[in-house]
Amino acid sequence: MAENIIRQSQLITTYGPGAMIDLPDRSVIISGLQEWSLKGRERIHEPRLAAKVQKLLDANQIELWTPPRHDDRSLKTPTVGSRIFPTWFIVKDARPSPRNHKWRRRRLVKWEHLNRNRYHEEGKRKPVVPVRFVCGCRRGHINDLNWRGFIHHTGVPCKRPLWIEERGPGTDISDTYGVCDCGAERSLYEGSTPGVNALGYCEGKRPWIGPHARERCSEPYRLLVRTASNAYFPQTMSVISLPESKDELIDKISRHYTGLKPLADVGFLERFRSSPELAKAFDGYDDSEVIAAYHRKKREEQKVDVKVKTAEFEYLNQGDEMIGKDESDTRFHAQTLAGNEWVPEGNLHLDKVDKLVLVHRLREVVSLLGFTRFESIGPDKDGELDMEVARASLAETVDWVPAVENRGEGVFLSFLTGAVEEWMARGGVRQRGERLLKGWNEWCRERRIDRNGFPGLPYLMLHSLSHMLITSISLECGYPASSLRERIYAGESGYGILIYTGSPDAEGTLGGLVETGRRMADHLQQAIDAGRLCSNDPVCAEHAPDSQLEGRMLHGAACHGCLMIAETSCEQRNDFLDRALVVPTVAEKEAAFIQVAPT
Repeated sequence: MAENIIRQSQLITTYGPGAMIDLPDRSVIISGLQEWSLKGRERIHEPRLAAKVQKLLDANQIELWTPPRHDDRSLKTPTVGSRIFPTWFIVKDARPSPRNHKWRRRRLVKWEHLNRNRYHEEGKRKPVVPVRFVCGCRRGHINDLNWRGFIHHTGVPCKRPLWIEERGPGTDISDTYGVCDCGAERSLYEGSTPGVNALGYCEGKRPWIGPHARERCSEPYRLLVRTASNAYFPQTMSVISLPESKDELIDKISRHYTGLKPLADVGFLERFRSSPELAKAFDGYDDSEVIAAYHRKKREEQKVDVKVKTAEFEYLNQGDEMIGKDESDTRFHAQTLAGNEWVPEGNLHLDKVDKLVLVHRLREVVSLLGFTRFESIGPDKDGELDMEVARASLAETVDWVPAVENRGEGVFLSFLTGAVEEWMARGGVRQRGERLLKGWNEWCRERRIDRNGFPGLPYLMLHSLSHMLITSISLECGYPASSLRERIYAGESGYGILIYTGSPDAEGTLGGLVETGRRMADHLQQAIDAGRLCSNDPVCAEHAPDSQLEGRMLHGAACHGCLMIAETSCEQRNDFLDRALVVPTVAEKEAAFIQVAPT
């Protein structure tokens, strides 16, 4: 077990079960949920998300709990288990290779041959570090590299000492060799070459669950650098907490649902009044009213067919002047601004905007369902996860998943459906869409995956505009750009952008984003002006999505000089961007959603 303090949110997004962490003298893999402490955690009530997760994991029941919380005042610290991985190490001291004195070699040793993280050789205790290379597959399985079998690929493995030999000026994989004292050797580059299958086939090992945990798998092993960014992709799902009803009693039921649930089956009428908290909350309501509202709430909890973003958009875009209640314990409170409160007279750029909603208070709940390696598979444009994805499990049996709640504020902007449909019907837009679709098809062909996941031009347009607005808003709202996030709505219910911030503490409720939202007209104008020209034009504007040489197949006119922001802020990891769909560029003027008169 390794002792290291990790924030709760990191156990959802970075260091969940199956992730590898470098410690000063070893590397460990975070254990599955069966080895997470039950102390120091809290139940999170979010029925909409729990029902979605339950269906995705095909479980009888799923509960949402926070990871164990570290408490400096407690003598007993809640723990999250870990195991030594990989179990192969290399001795830090390098020595010249006997074949060429310019080459450096280091001894490969197993964990069980070490004593207090030191290797004893020639009467000396030498420090070691974990080997860089392991092997795994897209389904999340991971294993130590079979070094003896890999190096002795042409014969029977022997038991003589093994070495990692570096035959170049750096640590490039093509210059790194596994070498045996018997003379056998093999380049690590062979292990990373597609189609060679130099590492054999996956054995389905899941060391985060247990040393003997495995499942059937027929994927070929792929070489994996344990510290690489593709070694672990958490698969998370998030929702914005929304009141299920405008009814005041239903809102009260939602806030006290956890306390009411155990009383609902037996003796509800007699027992719920005995709780001082519940008696105070439902003072003035008849028992029959509370029971009926409770069962209405329970039926709403069981509805999982409505897509995540569909429910959010319909609530945000309802048009009521006040949405939710301005109370200290409410999860959601927003205000729809009338046009004369924020739209300057005669501004033609805003004729496609439908509503502006200032979200004074919101709660986002994010849960971890599983993970993948090598390729990230996140939610689709509607916030839904594919049930057919082979995600790695968090434990042998999952009846709860880790989750965190972030509280904050935001700004929601919706667009007229007719304006988007009219834009989609233009010839220049269709031609631009064909070029972007070619890039998507080429990206899918290279990865041998299904081609049905293209999110559509409205999504790309709104996503690009969102990045432009985040860049503009961050200069004035008081939050750093990396703390702002987005949710893009481009489904059957309508089109909109939610830019929000949130954190487990008070950082997300300072009010700066809401106040900045009142000047949304100015930020839209700044975004339009900045988006027309990139510092990397004409190279950026003329980029062809299907170009294999550039390798940016999910981008149109987009680069770090114009559209790309921190990946933690983007719901698509900076993919599916093209500013030519938003404003005219030096290379494309007919596909822009917002037409700008020449100056």
